[in-house]
Amino acid sequence: MGTSLTSLTPEFVRLFFVLLVASMAITFVVSAVVDALVVRLQLRRARRRLPAAREPASRRPERALVRH
Repeated sequence: MGTSLTSLTPEFVRLFFVLLVASMAITFVVSAVVDALVVRLQLRRARRRLPAAREPASRRPERALVRH
């Protein structure tokens, strides 16, 4: 019942690092794209809210408060 241990071949190590770097690059690109989309959606929502916020809440003319 002996267990034979195999050493990692240089080809395996090279392939492992290529796949590791590729997965990191893909993760970085996907993260950047998702972040850009989220920022774009937030800006679009903020632009929709701005015109409504500029209108006065009531149509009554403002009166100055005078204290005697």
